[in-house]
Amino acid sequence: MSYLQSVPPHDLGAHLAEHDSKTVLRFITCGSVDDGKSTLIGRLLFDAKLIFEDQLTNLGRVGSPGTANGEEIDLALLLDGLEAEREQGITIDVAYRYFATSKRKFIVADTPGHEEYTRNMVTGASTADLAVILIDSRQGILPQTRRHSYIASLLGIRHLVLAVNKFDLVEFRQSVFDEIARDYRAFAKKLGFVSIQSIPISARFGDNVISASQNTPWYKGPALLEYLETVQLDPPAAERPFRLPVQLVMRPHADFRGYAGQIASGRISVGDPVVVAKSGQHSSVEAIVTFDGNLPTAAEGEAVTLVLADEVDASRGNMLVAPAARPFVADQFQAHVIWFDASPMLPGRGYILRTETDSVSATVTALKHQVNINSFAREAAKSLQMNEVGVCNISTQAPIVFDAYKDNRATGNFVFVDRATNATVGAGMIDFPLRRADNVHWQATDVNKAARSAMKSQRPAVLWFTGLSGSGKSTIANALDRLLHARGKHTYMLDGDNVRHGLNRDLGFTEADRVENIRRVAEVAKLMADAGLIVLVSFISPFRGERQMARELMEECEFIEIFVDTPLEECARRDPKGLYEKALAGKIANFTGVSSPYEAPENPELHLKTVEEDPTTLALKIEAFLDGQRGDR
Repeated sequence: MSYLQSVPPHDLGAHLAEHDSKTVLRFITCGSVDDGKSTLIGRLLFDAKLIFEDQLTNLGRVGSPGTANGEEIDLALLLDGLEAEREQGITIDVAYRYFATSKRKFIVADTPGHEEYTRNMVTGASTADLAVILIDSRQGILPQTRRHSYIASLLGIRHLVLAVNKFDLVEFRQSVFDEIARDYRAFAKKLGFVSIQSIPISARFGDNVISASQNTPWYKGPALLEYLETVQLDPPAAERPFRLPVQLVMRPHADFRGYAGQIASGRISVGDPVVVAKSGQHSSVEAIVTFDGNLPTAAEGEAVTLVLADEVDASRGNMLVAPAARPFVADQFQAHVIWFDASPMLPGRGYILRTETDSVSATVTALKHQVNINSFAREAAKSLQMNEVGVCNISTQAPIVFDAYKDNRATGNFVFVDRATNATVGAGMIDFPLRRADNVHWQATDVNKAARSAMKSQRPAVLWFTGLSGSGKSTIANALDRLLHARGKHTYMLDGDNVRHGLNRDLGFTEADRVENIRRVAEVAKLMADAGLIVLVSFISPFRGERQMARELMEECEFIEIFVDTPLEECARRDPKGLYEKALAGKIANFTGVSSPYEAPENPELHLKTVEEDPTTLALKIEAFLDGQRGDR
């Protein structure tokens, strides 16, 4: 059998040499829930004699509560190691297993089938060369089968095994296999897979897993393990242009400066020219330093420190690249985005975008369309819900370095991180930079913010009043505006209701519209601060993420968050516009505090409680805070 070792055990040197020379295949198992993914990998390892005795001892039986009988080992438990997985009989997290045969080394990621854990499937697929898509022969192609197939294609997997499982339950009928294989090929025709190998299997009993089954004499193709050992992979990454994302600048002493990172693609040798991607500075490689000593050359996957012949500016987030094949450097691009979070992705909302080594603030400027997983049709959408896929235009606050994902998976991917929770909420694959980025440049001006502020004898500030409707934001801001005006300060007040009569009159009160409402106002406030003004912004601004986005637009210490804290009952009692009565009666949708959430500030610069003091007294407190913090007397 192919899994038997070809080198005698006593010839250790030859064995290690052969092992090191083997190619590595990274693959995933995926598909709908309960299609037998974990059982398949467990069966493959068991039949190939790649399981240790102590592992077998710890396995349960198929006859455990809720299962079929007590005779067979429950092979799925080799992969489902979490207590919750064993209790529920499902895969939740990604389980990795490493094994080798006489022909090849393998890294397999067993991914969950539940739609809720699609993000974990994406994690496993992001580095895989091949996907094993399982289908229950009784069920056929299910929505999650389609979803996982599409995501595998989107993530750059080009080789696929269609494992038609549980074939013993349909009496090994060829007609069932032919129909499923035909339907799947028709469905996957648009996905761009280079190869699709269909195999009828029974993971439970091992049919066609490591050797041909007598139960399927009509099937003339390879068994699963045989195919995995022999499938031809894509050309080696060394043929792609050199890319080294800089993770760390090494300065152990004054005479050494090295740029450390893992080579994402290509090959580099001592003496080769390189370019710093963001600045365009040229240099050449003087030394390739590793933990085990200096190397004359290094290739994709190796962790190295490059010492250059010249002093260049290449900090973390930059990239050293081949001069003749440079990546893109842009702050606007199109990408496919897979959304993970229960809270929808909304255009206009700010996120943190992280590449392999870079981290910048970013905004989805447009959701061009959502992709229908079943038909691949492009559908109009205003947001992306959890596990949905869409094509977006994205803008970052600073340029990033990237390749198109189809050209380089390592340098063409990113994740979105929520500003407030620091949770990963989405993953993206970059398609191309937007040409508009080449047409928009900063115009230098002779009169700057400092000059404008000096002329007004004040320091600019953005006072951001946030709180429920009826909390007293506008009343307090108006009182403060009068106080500052009386002292000769140059101010301007941006009120939520007033702005909706003009700049934002096209926006409604959906969550997406509220996000855009705050984004526009934050940009206007930034321009006014640049003019040297003290800007008073009075908006409910219910979401922490948008307030954080506004803060990051301003200079340090320029943004002052003022939480006007009034209990909901008191706001409803005041009800100056009669809105709470209508909202509580269900006549107004998406009303903050009633049918839409308000996320109170966690660390505002000022926390004002209006029940205890009148608006003028609170305005005086803000004035005193400004005097103490900014010296604007």
